[in-house]
Amino acid sequence: MEDDVVKSRLFHSLAISAVGASKHLSASPSFQRYAITSWTREHLHKRECCLFEKDVREDVCRCGYLKTDHVDEAIKPEDFTGESWDKHKHVREVPTDAFGDISFSDLGQKTGKYARVSTDTSPEILYELLTKQWKLSPPNLLISVTGGAKNFFLKARLKNMFHRGLIKVAQTTGAWILTGGTHTGVMKHVGQAVRDHALSNSMQGQIVAIGVATWGIIHNRDTLVHSEGCFPAHYEMDIKGQGRLSCLDNNHTHFLLVDDGTQGHYGVEIELRSCLEKCISGKRLGNKENGVTIPVVCVVLDGGPGTLNTIYNAMLNGTPCVILEGSGRIADVIAQVAELPLARVTIALIHQLMKKFFGKEYENFPHRKIIEWTKKIQDIIRMSHWLTIFRISEDDRRDVDVAILQALLKASRTSETLGIESWKRQLELAIAWNRVDIAETEIFTEESQWKSSDLHWAMFSALVGNKPQFVSLLLENGVSLRDFLQDEETLCELYKQLPGGIFLRKLAKRVHSSCRRRRKVFRIRSRAHSGQGEMISMTHVSDEVRHLLGSFTHALYPPSNHFDVSTEVTSVSLSKSPTGSQSLLREDNADAQRDPGRDLFLWAVVQNNKELAEIAWELCRDCMSAALAASKILKTMAEEGSDADEAEAMRELANHYEKHAIGVFSECHNNDEERARKLLVRVSPFWGRTTCLRLALEADDKSFVAQSGVQALLTQIWCGELSVDNPVWRVLICMVFFPLIYTGFLVFRRDEVLHREAEKKEEIKTVEKVTGSTIRTNSRSFGVKRLKPLSSWYRLVHLYSSPQVKFYWNIVSYFAFLFLFAVVLMIDFQATPSAGELLLYIWLLTLVCEEVRQLFYDPDGFGFHKKARMYINELWNILDVLSIFLFIIGLAFRLTTELFYAGKILLCIDFVVFCLRFMAIFTISRTLGPKIIIVRRMMTDMFFFMFLLSIWVLAYGVAKQGILIHNDNRLDWIVRGAVYEPYLIIFGNFPTNIDYAAFDLDSCSMNGTDPLKPKCPVLNENQTPAFPEWLTIILLCVYLLFANILLLNLLIAIFNFTFQTVQDNTDRIWMFQRYELIKEYHSRPTAPPPFIIFSHFHLFIRNMVLCRPPVMSKEFKRELPQMEEEELLSWEALMKDRYLLSTQQEQSQSMERRILDTSQKVTTITDQLEREEETGSAAMVQRLARLEEQVVQSAKALQWIMDSLKCRGFASKEVQPTLTTTDESPDSLINTSEKEDEFHVNARQLHYPNSKLTRFPVPEEKVPWEVSFSSYMPVYYASEDSGDHVDGSESEAVDNYRNPEGRTGIRGRGALSCLGPNRNADLVLTRMRDSERSVLEYLVVWDERHGTLALPGGPLQSADHLPVTLKKTMGKTLYEKINAIVSEGTKVFEGYVDDCRNTDNAWVEITVLNIHLDRTSQLMVDINSAVASSRGALQWREVSGKTRLSSNQRDSLRQVAELHNRKF
Repeated sequence: MEDDVVKSRLFHSLAISAVGASKHLSASPSFQRYAITSWTREHLHKRECCLFEKDVREDVCRCGYLKTDHVDEAIKPEDFTGESWDKHKHVREVPTDAFGDISFSDLGQKTGKYARVSTDTSPEILYELLTKQWKLSPPNLLISVTGGAKNFFLKARLKNMFHRGLIKVAQTTGAWILTGGTHTGVMKHVGQAVRDHALSNSMQGQIVAIGVATWGIIHNRDTLVHSEGCFPAHYEMDIKGQGRLSCLDNNHTHFLLVDDGTQGHYGVEIELRSCLEKCISGKRLGNKENGVTIPVVCVVLDGGPGTLNTIYNAMLNGTPCVILEGSGRIADVIAQVAELPLARVTIALIHQLMKKFFGKEYENFPHRKIIEWTKKIQDIIRMSHWLTIFRISEDDRRDVDVAILQALLKASRTSETLGIESWKRQLELAIAWNRVDIAETEIFTEESQWKSSDLHWAMFSALVGNKPQFVSLLLENGVSLRDFLQDEETLCELYKQLPGGIFLRKLAKRVHSSCRRRRKVFRIRSRAHSGQGEMISMTHVSDEVRHLLGSFTHALYPPSNHFDVSTEVTSVSLSKSPTGSQSLLREDNADAQRDPGRDLFLWAVVQNNKELAEIAWELCRDCMSAALAASKILKTMAEEGSDADEAEAMRELANHYEKHAIGVFSECHNNDEERARKLLVRVSPFWGRTTCLRLALEADDKSFVAQSGVQALLTQIWCGELSVDNPVWRVLICMVFFPLIYTGFLVFRRDEVLHREAEKKEEIKTVEKVTGSTIRTNSRSFGVKRLKPLSSWYRLVHLYSSPQVKFYWNIVSYFAFLFLFAVVLMIDFQATPSAGELLLYIWLLTLVCEEVRQLFYDPDGFGFHKKARMYINELWNILDVLSIFLFIIGLAFRLTTELFYAGKILLCIDFVVFCLRFMAIFTISRTLGPKIIIVRRMMTDMFFFMFLLSIWVLAYGVAKQGILIHNDNRLDWIVRGAVYEPYLIIFGNFPTNIDYAAFDLDSCSMNGTDPLKPKCPVLNENQTPAFPEWLTIILLCVYLLFANILLLNLLIAIFNFTFQTVQDNTDRIWMFQRYELIKEYHSRPTAPPPFIIFSHFHLFIRNMVLCRPPVMSKEFKRELPQMEEEELLSWEALMKDRYLLSTQQEQSQSMERRILDTSQKVTTITDQLEREEETGSAAMVQRLARLEEQVVQSAKALQWIMDSLKCRGFASKEVQPTLTTTDESPDSLINTSEKEDEFHVNARQLHYPNSKLTRFPVPEEKVPWEVSFSSYMPVYYASEDSGDHVDGSESEAVDNYRNPEGRTGIRGRGALSCLGPNRNADLVLTRMRDSERSVLEYLVVWDERHGTLALPGGPLQSADHLPVTLKKTMGKTLYEKINAIVSEGTKVFEGYVDDCRNTDNAWVEITVLNIHLDRTSQLMVDINSAVASSRGALQWREVSGKTRLSSNQRDSLRQVAELHNRKF
């Protein structure tokens, strides 16, 4: 049981993609269809009529279907006298019979999914159908497109912008598009947009367009019906024959066909579609447990009165709407008045606009409907935060997609969600949509103040969601990577969220294997941790990265604090030696340094994510080591991976980062050569305490190693302390006549440094003489350690310890060895070994000792296995081993009498191998070194060529031997005739036994008895050859033609191709391999063989007997002091920035970029010209109309002035004509806005609260009682649950009370308790939070019924007493104490309240009382006790604009803040 828990926790986050893939593979199409069919028939239903009752036509039921479409039991006899047909009673639900795949063409290319569902289907079931059965990914946005259902005309520019914007927003955000699904109106335009995207972007993801249509109005729906589903159903679009019905749009991807059991009735799907939208909007974005919900936006084109109702209801439900101006009808009506003051949106204006945009349809609109639409349009304009108008003239620089997303963000900035939470919601939406442009322009503005900690969740989401542009944006706007990755758990969680790939699979195997090891450890240790499951830890990541980098590196991350397998196993296995092992572990932990840029870069590299890795690389402190480490990691993963495409992508990324390393190092080397060399050999604490040079060698980055700066470092190491400018002949002379080094004949590096410093001092003295200042001398002398010239002894030591000198002495030694070897083999090879031969054996023993030393010498910490593998992979080492092995065997044979000569033969062959090994001396030569590489490649080509040549040799040789010689049983002569002689023919040694003229009987043996002569060919009676001469000559000619001409020239061509191919890379390969030779001689003892035996003896005594640690060289690996390390890394970062800047400049100046910029400019100019053509004439007409209107109004004003002057006495009684110009002055606008504020708004809401009543629509202009409103006919309503009311008949007393603020659209007392004013009181108890009096707080009550906060209050019975309802809220005792000090309070407000319950005859009036309490008073103590014991029912809250109160109570609280001089 315990193991099962461990395994389940292990693979829960690791193998989800693999499991999904296996399920997909295991489930066959037939099995999937069976599963979908079973689920559909169980959960989805259709509606059918169960009682046929004839309508106007005899064969048609009242449900709209034909009599033949009904089941038998629905058809009753003629004399049936039951109840009449009722839609709610005689329509029943049965399992659906129309579902599956739908194909719109004979080829089956456009295939979607469909299902016939009942109107009563739960929206949760539909959401499950979409996401689980149809495998749609949950949306990040739901776009509900509504508008004209009839065909309407869209201007070309608006049509293109709508298509482009809709598809862009759907594609970038992962949105679902919801429409009516038919091939008409706006649905048709959506389908065309989807089609255009599918044609132009066949490789990208599919756009999800869901059509929710009425089943009863679908033309040719019979083809969709099948009891077991259709896979697919072939649907034919018959536009001409559809009549009053509609065809499905062939460009939608999914269809929900809503069935209510009737036929021919449009709009059946509206209610279910609205419920589905509401259900989807309640789902969490990204299937998270918390966070924002899936946003919904309504896009409107064209449309009639029904569309207006849709917009109105959507905005009441909190759905933002985007209306496209220019699309026609109601969309244009709303767009025309959207920016006008409400006072100017009059009934007359709406009449005028309706007539303009609806044309002949306007004649059928009743005046009452115009009034209702006016009221709804005014309410829509008032909810401006939910409304966005897309205008082509103003929004020419943005597309529809930007308008849609900006509308959603604008809607989220409501007054109730001010502050960081609002910005957080907007940012979460932008990240989910992957729209960095929206985030940059709408979210990260001067208004939003972000802290780094506030954006950590966004950073994590952007990283896991692979959104590199957002990562860059977040870093630019204040995210501190160090703070973000400060907690190791964050980094560990990032690795748990890695996408499926080779690293995740390898990590899973490592965790699984460590889990098995842990079970073995449990048998040794106690079971204290047996309840914990094994999950990914940073130790597992560190172990895997170390495996990819190489065992020579140290762990990048210290062992985790929690129970970890590797630390457990280490502690168990090393418990016997705690001093050494534990100290080593502590050292590793201390050395492991954290760099957040390195951590993020490594996380991106192991998943082969180039974009994120590029961002993180720019943040790395040790950028060159990071690039080389990435190259090594990627190449290792490419070798170990099984996916060829993935491996190729990794190799490309590895080469990319090798180029980065080359670019940075080149910049460094050009700036300061000395610092650049330090960068190569410095120990990097961030990358396993290795060096850049070692990483480049391990990653096989030949181009990096071949750089002039790296080669200059190798040359410097090669020369040791000698100057690199010394000619070779001087070095050779000084090797023999070493006293010359004291004469300056040979220059040392120390001498060059001293010479440069002397020159600088002379320059400074010259400057000081000119300027008269000594500041430079003092500044240079401070803190500078002066170098001293080398002593005589050290000059001698540095001469002979130079790798260059060691190499030359070894060449001399090797020459002497070969000379001695040759002398022994040719002159002095006696039965008893001579002195020279014994010296040869001793000499070889020293060579063996040196090879053993090279094998075990491991300064880089590779380990024996890797060191042995590296040793064997080197060709020269193989020759060394082969030569020593042959010498030992030959020596063993030579010391025995029987095999004495065989031993000499082996030693002679061994001499050849030693001579071949001597070619290694040329590898150091820049001229001959690359040629040796070419020779090695040609030897490989020739090896494979020999297989091809052997076919011709054997073919001709066997044929020739069979024709000439009859039954020769001597194997040596058979091989000689069939193989050896044909092979010699290639080189011009032509045979004489194939021609009669050259035949000599004495040169052969008749019966083959002479072992020194070949067997004679078959002879005739006259002793002449019997073989056909013409045939043997033809065979020879053909053989020579193919072997000598064709194959040899082919070999030459192969060699030429190899030479041309390798020639360009030989220098690079030679420079790469040169490192190993330099390192070998750098670590080699000074004395050459055979004197090297003394050095070996010294090393043996030092390391084995005295157990002293080996002396580590600083030439290849150098530990820098902390200050110097920081300075060097800062300089490297500066060089990296220069490199990136130069790279960007090169890209911007490239030909491809220039062509792209030019094409964009041409496109911009073209769009501007098109826009000017479309809008120029319209703008001119509009300006002329406005000018004409102003002239008319000016004439009226002048006439009024003239009339007033003529009749002075009556001038004041006349009314000045109202100017209705479109351009109003600021003062008039202010007055208009003030007038708007006087009208109540909540009291005119169309839907009366807690009832099914609808108010009579009252537009703004008809609110005052003074304004005539003849059409005003409000309904009467008095709630039975509202309590007491006035005495007598209420209906008679109604006319005695009139709402002081104007009409409300409903008569009676409504939900209020009485006619007339209903007085209430709100109590605002305030206090100072602390003695510093910095924060003002108020007491608030939690309303459990509505789930909101409210000020304590209630109905007011007396002006001198608090509401009685406060007794229940605060308790009787506390109520009485507060009631006693009511007179001390301050009246903040008293008067009418715009309440949604108000009617024409009953309204709410409120008194707001503020009582400020002293912190030290007894009443304050009692209130705090009541708050503590209320369990959240009473709370103290800060007085601020972020408070969550109703609008009226927020206004009251604002006045209280002003009273106490506090900012609200």
